[in-house]
Amino acid sequence: MYNIVLSLKEVIIIKRYLFLSIYLIFLITFTVYFFLDTLVISSVYEVIEDTTSDKEEISTGKVETTSNSYSDDNITINIKEYYEYDTKIYVCDIEVNDVSLLNRAFASNTYGKNVVSKTSTMASEVGAILAINGDYYGVRQKGYVIKDGVIYRNTPNSNQEDLVIYKDGSMDIINESDISAEELISKGAKDVFSFGPGLVDDNEVTVSEGEEVGKAMASNPRTAIGYIDKGHYVFVVSDGRTSESEGLSLYELATFMKSIGVSKAYNLDGGGSSTLVFNGNIINNPTTNGRISERSVSDIVYIGY
Repeated sequence: MYNIVLSLKEVIIIKRYLFLSIYLIFLITFTVYFFLDTLVISSVYEVIEDTTSDKEEISTGKVETTSNSYSDDNITINIKEYYEYDTKIYVCDIEVNDVSLLNRAFASNTYGKNVVSKTSTMASEVGAILAINGDYYGVRQKGYVIKDGVIYRNTPNSNQEDLVIYKDGSMDIINESDISAEELISKGAKDVFSFGPGLVDDNEVTVSEGEEVGKAMASNPRTAIGYIDKGHYVFVVSDGRTSESEGLSLYELATFMKSIGVSKAYNLDGGGSSTLVFNGNIINNPTTNGRISERSVSDIVYIGY
């Protein structure tokens, strides 16, 4: 009788271990798939039609360029280096006479999930004079995506702050909870970036000292865009995570942006994504996984024809 009872206990224990093993295998498989599906597996939603041949050709006139400047009849770019908060910061002062020269490009000219390419590669493909990484829209399922007046994603993310570049050259920072993507188009939106947060609005810093993006470290490489006036913008990229350059908090970035005279400033994707490309050369030191290396991203912001 004792042996029979013991055998039943053993069966129960085996069943429990078997169930636990199957559950753990399922959990591990689901976790791995979720990770791969979120960050690795790419899905093409739409290949964007190449309309470059339809654009009205703009004459550049005389082009003058140096290692830190560019000018022609339509574009003026001057790049300065700063060292503040133990961090190297690159500021690109940009003036264009037509907002069509301020552009957005998707990796492989494709809207999709985890479709990525290096900022320098995309810059070369579109002939960018100056480029920075964008909002890395491809790793998120929500948040507006608008490029050249076309809505690619209109699913709002609650309390998400976006940067809107309008067709008249002005910029604004909006909250997706307050306005739809379709309404933005009706107001003349050209490009909309969904990362954030906004850093400066109406000449005032709009982030607190402790505010951060998700679980990001307090000091990071950063990428931001600022607005001075119609046709007058700044791209800002900081290095970080190295012995030579610590990196910036959002508050430090916002305070710096205000100090250089912008009325509005917006935080784009940072960390390993932060990359500045000028005339085909990577100007800063992108850091990925503790080493100087350029991360592939889903989109860029650039100046070019």
